[in-house]
Amino acid sequence: MAAKAPDLRPYQRDVIERVWASFEAGQRRVLLVAPTASGKTVIAGELIRDAVGRGMRILFLDHRRELTSQASRKIHAVGVDHGIIQAGFQPRPGERVQVAAVQTLHARAVRSSAMEMPPADVILVDEGHHIRARTYRRILEAYPNAIIIGLTATPCRGDGRGLGNVFDMLVESASVAELTALGFLVSSRIYAPTRPDLSGIKTQHGDYHEGQLAERVDTAKLVGDIVEHWHRLAERRRAVVFATGVAHSVHLRDEFRRSGVMAEHIDGSTPIEERDAILARLAAGTVEVVCNAMVLTEGWDCPEVACLVLARPTKSLGLYRQMVGRVLRPAPGKVDALILDHAGAVFAHGFPDDPIKWTLREDKRAENKAHAARNNYQAPALTTCPECAAVRFEGKPCPVCGWRPRPKAKPVAVADGDLGHVDRQRHVAAAALDRLQFYRELLWIANNRQYKPAWAAYKFQDKFGSMPPWEWLCHPPVSPSDATLSWVHSRNIAYAKSLQKAGAA
Repeated sequence: MAAKAPDLRPYQRDVIERVWASFEAGQRRVLLVAPTASGKTVIAGELIRDAVGRGMRILFLDHRRELTSQASRKIHAVGVDHGIIQAGFQPRPGERVQVAAVQTLHARAVRSSAMEMPPADVILVDEGHHIRARTYRRILEAYPNAIIIGLTATPCRGDGRGLGNVFDMLVESASVAELTALGFLVSSRIYAPTRPDLSGIKTQHGDYHEGQLAERVDTAKLVGDIVEHWHRLAERRRAVVFATGVAHSVHLRDEFRRSGVMAEHIDGSTPIEERDAILARLAAGTVEVVCNAMVLTEGWDCPEVACLVLARPTKSLGLYRQMVGRVLRPAPGKVDALILDHAGAVFAHGFPDDPIKWTLREDKRAENKAHAARNNYQAPALTTCPECAAVRFEGKPCPVCGWRPRPKAKPVAVADGDLGHVDRQRHVAAAALDRLQFYRELLWIANNRQYKPAWAAYKFQDKFGSMPPWEWLCHPPVSPSDATLSWVHSRNIAYAKSLQKAGAA
């Protein structure tokens, strides 16, 4: 008896129809965008079933063992026989559908002549944002006339630029916000207890230099803060921790264990059987925390995990969205996803459900317009609650604990009624306090936008004609007033106009 195909959700059926409509309109290379946990593999299985019904031959490519097994299960669920090209599986070259691990196919059919490339009219590429890698390119060169379908939640390169040199068209499925409203994803609750100092770290391949980043964040204090805040905020939820590297991940695991938490570590060198056993114990609840070094960003599903600890800062919007997507799947009793952001990621990239304007253009980057408006003072910026460290909008109550900002007291002019005397010393002291307040507000803006502290000093000089006293450096930042935000915004506009005039000249 043939297997019964899973019931498709309306948005899955809609995006499948739009993909086929694109091909009928003459497009040959389509990038299908669907958020993490939206059912990309289910969509792929239905696309494969449709293609088989049209008499086509299909090659499904992925880059991880877990993804190969996952795809095979979904294809089997729609009643389609297929072969698997991966170590440990008996080849079945006669099947019209082949599921192949990219590394295995490349090793057998490109680097050697152990096998021929399987015939294919349609090629589906899972995690399609990797398609520019050399192994993918060499394989696709063998299929110049095939239809190409990329599947991804993050259709961009590591630096955010588009993939228009490979794909002709973007077809987008439902957004994270839409899927959350429909109940297919859970909402997120975000705390940002600490933010690392990332000034001076070089950029490499569009992201922070890994060695310098690891040195900056793998410190006893920052690691201790992560463990402390998990105990305070995470409600003993099962958690996945993203670290900067192997040493950082091990350090975090050891600190969790010292605090009485059953924690494990995995990285790329962890044996497959050991990795599977650790993740199975996490799903079962016998392990509370799994720390990893860039292993679980893709191809890993564990709906029971309801807490994400971001200990790895990143400049990559795509990587950020992949990491947060790991905890958005619903599960029985799971009301939301708790995100403990120790990387400053939410301030760099915005909320997980912000809409993203994806692009195929190679000279453009994916953009979170809502977050760009916050950073340009066109909308309330993000900040943290002084009571509980939850992320909130400036000037708004905390959505978690209900803390409300207090309006700033207006200055009251006081004069000596008998003599009409103006106390010059009092006036000078008040002016100094006003300048200190202004400087502290500039420090807050610099910290929020990840500028160097010197930015605040030069802006202060721009307004008052002199640098702030050195002793002011010990004063903590404070949330800026509307007047200070408006002044900074006006200086940015003036600077931009000066650049335009210089260019015109």
